[in-house]
Amino acid sequence: MEIFLKIFLAVFIAELGDKTQLATMGFSATEPVSKWVIFLASASALVLASGIGVLAGHWISQLGWEKYLKLSAGVLFIGLGLYMLVENFI
Repeated sequence: MEIFLKIFLAVFIAELGDKTQLATMGFSATEPVSKWVIFLASASALVLASGIGVLAGHWISQLGWEKYLKLSAGVLFIGLGLYMLVENFI
């Protein structure tokens, strides 16, 4: 249960306010369909994307590349953060 909560909180916090949530909010504000349709479509997309992530992570672990995955993700996030700072404030 502890690992479930750890993963849930990490993904939940990471998803708050990101472009996926903003896109879903945009669809909810502009599309003349049931909000349940929008919720189910966006939730299904997130489940599929997460499933791909789980399978890719498993494949990477089988190759012994976990260290490189973590390093690459860290560098990418730092790079994106720096890019956003430069674009928006400098």
